Amino acid sequence: MDSVNDTKTALVTGANKGIGFAIAQGLGEIGFTVAVGARDDARREEAVGRLRASGVDAFGVALDVTSDDSVAAAAKEIERTAGRLDVLVNNAGISGRSDGGAQNPTTLDLDVVRTVLDTNVFGVVRVTNAMLPMLRRASSPRIVNMSSNMGSLTLRTGPILGAYAPSKSMLNGITAQYAREFADTHVIVNAACPGYVATDFTGFNAPRTPEQGAAIAIRLATLPDDGPRGGWFDDEGVVPW
Repeated sequence: MDSVNDTKTALVTGANKGIGFAIAQGLGEIGFTVAVGARDDARREEAVGRLRASGVDAFGVALDVTSDDSVAAAAKEIERTAGRLDVLVNNAGISGRSDGGAQNPTTLDLDVVRTVLDTNVFGVVRVTNAMLPMLRRASSPRIVNMSSNMGSLTLRTGPILGAYAPSKSMLNGITAQYAREFADTHVIVNAACPGYVATDFTGFNAPRTPEQGAAIAIRLATLPDDGPRGGWFDDEGVVPW
C-alpha cells in the first residue's frame, strides 16, 4: 500500500467547537487525519492549531453547509490535501432562535424553520452528496449524522422547539433513506445521539461533557463492515424513533 496515503481521513463538519471538536480530537487520537470543517476562518484555524498541538494530524477546510459552492470547494480541498475520505461526520447544526414564540408551534416563525432546515437537513444532504465520490472509493466508508433525542417522536424530550426538534426527526428520516440506498454497498450510515452535552449550544448547562457526547459518533465512525446500518444510537444502544 502507498505509505503516503494509507492513513484514513475523516471530515467533521462544525468541528471548531463543542461536540464537533471532541469528535475530531477523538478520531485524530485513534489515527485519523482530520479535516476540520467550519465556516469561521479564525475559529477553524484555532481549532486546527489546538488539535495539532495535541498530536493530531489535522487540516482546516472552509465549509458553509448552506452553500452549494462552499461544499463543492470543500470536497475539492479534501481531495487535493488528503486524496481520500473514509469517514464523514455531519455534525454542523443550529438550534435556531426561539425568542418571541418563534419556535412555539402556535406562533411558529416559518423563516426560522427554513433556516434551521437549511443547516440541519439540507446541509447534511449537500455535504454527503458532495463527498460521496471520495467515500465510495474508500474501503470501509462511514457516515455519521448527529441527531438529537429531541427529534424522537416517541421520547418527545426537551423544550418545545417547533423548528429544531422536527429538523432532527427529518434528519433521522433521511438517514434511513440513505441507508436503504446504500444497502448493497460498503457505505454504512447511521445517526448518533450525543445526549445533553455542556456546550455553548446548551449554555454549558448540561451534565455531559463534549467528549462523552462524541463517543457514540466515534464508535459509529469506526464500525466493522458487518456493523448496523440505518439505525439511531446513543451510549445505551438504540434510540426509539
